[in-house]
Amino acid sequence: MSRCCAGGWCAGFVDRYRSALNFALLVTGYTFYLIVGAGIFSTIELPYELELRGQLQEARQEFLRNNTCVSDARLEELLVRALEASNYGVSVLGNESDRNWDFASSFFFTSTVLTTTGYGHNVPLSDEGKAFCIFYSIFGIPFTLFFLSAVVQRIMVVVTQRPVSYFHRRWAMSKSKLALIHATCLTILMTLLFLIIPAWIFISLEKDWNFLESLYFCFISLTTIGLGDYVPGETHSKEPTHTRSYTG
Repeated sequence: MSRCCAGGWCAGFVDRYRSALNFALLVTGYTFYLIVGAGIFSTIELPYELELRGQLQEARQEFLRNNTCVSDARLEELLVRALEASNYGVSVLGNESDRNWDFASSFFFTSTVLTTTGYGHNVPLSDEGKAFCIFYSIFGIPFTLFFLSAVVQRIMVVVTQRPVSYFHRRWAMSKSKLALIHATCLTILMTLLFLIIPAWIFISLEKDWNFLESLYFCFISLTTIGLGDYVPGETHSKEPTHTRSYTG
């Protein structure tokens, strides 16, 4: 009797707080997913980071040994200024004729801002530019979302509704089965058009990129993650640190 009462109480409790329990399960699952991802990334990337730090420190010490007229403090000052400039998209390396804010570069910057991709390789330097970026984005991002929504709606009519209706009438196939076939074909087509083919194009345009790096850039851009470690025309291949020499 007591067992039946306990079971009934548990069932009643679950029914009463089902929404809260589902939300708690969702939070727990998402937190677990974050923890697993963090652990895997840390396991994979930390050894490479430590090796790179060691190689850079060794390269710095070798430079100071070979250039005794340069003090460690002066070198530190130069490196700090170079890194600060690099954070604003200005590099001490490369062609001095390159400009981050010519019209083509500015057009690319506005597209990454409005699509919220934000690679971070190029940022406003002046207070006026930062203020305009805020103002421009407040109106531009909703406008971009509205524009993309309108485009997607029209594309979906062409690539989804019409083909499914046409083949349903022609082949007399059930709509559920036809929808599954159509979704599979559409997924394969979108993967080719937006990931595989662009990746091969970037391989020919970016001589330092391999296929994985090109595919990685396409995926990061398409999902608007925009890490900024790979940018067309500005990024060298990120070779594994254990195959690179920073001291030679």
